[in-house]
Amino acid sequence: MKIFRSESFVDYSTYTFNYAIYCIKEFQKELSDIYNKGFLPYSNNIELKQETYYLARSLRVDLKNFKETSENRRVLRKIEEKAPSYIIKNVKDFDIKNEDFQIFCLDFAAKRFSENIGKSRLNYIFETKSISHIFEFSLDDKKVGYVIAIIENDMLHYWFAFFDLNFQEYSLGKYMMFSVIDWAAKNNLKHIYLGTSYGEKSLYKIRDFKGLEFFDGNKWNDNIKLLKSKCKTDKSFTLDYFKQDTDLFLENL
Repeated sequence: MKIFRSESFVDYSTYTFNYAIYCIKEFQKELSDIYNKGFLPYSNNIELKQETYYLARSLRVDLKNFKETSENRRVLRKIEEKAPSYIIKNVKDFDIKNEDFQIFCLDFAAKRFSENIGKSRLNYIFETKSISHIFEFSLDDKKVGYVIAIIENDMLHYWFAFFDLNFQEYSLGKYMMFSVIDWAAKNNLKHIYLGTSYGEKSLYKIRDFKGLEFFDGNKWNDNIKLLKSKCKTDKSFTLDYFKQDTDLFLENL
């Protein structure tokens, strides 16, 4: 792998000189280590030819500490009346160019994603070499959701999820995330990565699942109280975390 830094925001008045940190995957065998170092796949620039990853406050479940919560059981009981099921398909056996499938994904993205995902970017994501499997979910034998997953050695990345918003009363999104985590645990994987954890919108992941850790820029940290505090105050930060709350930062090194 090749790790590099790109100069970012500069504030001379507070001596703040930021660098965004990226990683280029050179060999498939590096993938588990790339995730373990806190990186996530970058897909905003569809002109990039090399598989590139960015460093962020990412979230994962240490599956040896995973167990059902009361919220997980509530979701399972509620959705049971819809006869939920899912199958896992190797991406090589899945028609990612299918027009109905792409319309389904783009419609969901337009309604729920804060960032723009058009057809070109969607195909760029689907053609990422590391995508390995797609979880296909059904309710009453009707296809209602998909999870785009990267599985490599002892890890799984729950990358993108697309689902039918007509089933929100059944917490379909929560059911899908729990199902994939549960599958990973039962198949003896070590970690499942759940994307970034910024802002209050990410608190549902933090509240709903046991065994969570977040990458704090230096290491994987299981201080969930600290993570919740970070998510609730993200928008109020004007300096880097070290300058804004030096004592707390140093306590968690």
